[in-house]
Amino acid sequence: MSNSDIHSYFLPGEKLLWSRRPAQGFRLTTWDFALVPFSLFWGGFALFWETSVLTTPGTPVFMRLWGIPFVLIGFYLIAGRFVVDAAVRARTEYALTDRRIIIRRSGLLPNFSATQLDLLPSINLEEGSFGRGTITFGMSSFQRYKTAGVWTPSLSRDPQLLGIDSVRQVYNLLEKARLDCMKSR
Repeated sequence: MSNSDIHSYFLPGEKLLWSRRPAQGFRLTTWDFALVPFSLFWGGFALFWETSVLTTPGTPVFMRLWGIPFVLIGFYLIAGRFVVDAAVRARTEYALTDRRIIIRRSGLLPNFSATQLDLLPSINLEEGSFGRGTITFGMSSFQRYKTAGVWTPSLSRDPQLLGIDSVRQVYNLLEKARLDCMKSR
């Protein structure tokens, strides 16, 4: 992906203020302090169950097959979600213009969203160490625990600028652009 890709989504006269990609590679969130132990418990129990069933002579075929989906879910929760999240973030780009926030994802799970600055609901800033963080729109991090986005953040349906460097500077730029956009109405 290059800037020319994201520029093709600009409206006539729209000006780019900021453009980046989310943090790349393996990434932990604050939710992972709860999710990792749960996923290890789930996966461990599912694997124990399936191993017990498979090693017990005379177990019906239905019982042998019953645990397979739970083992696969366990593998996804333990490791697969991190792989999927990193792969999705590798194909995601963000742009802030003088009118909109644009989020574009290409690859196997393509998605495009553009949100007008003057129509944005609340803006939430989550700043982590070294100035990296996430800006979410409309929903606090506590409310997001109810959605699948907590397991694989890059697939969340809620618009967000996930894992960006200098997040406070981007937040300030966003707020200024939002105010300028509202004044020009």
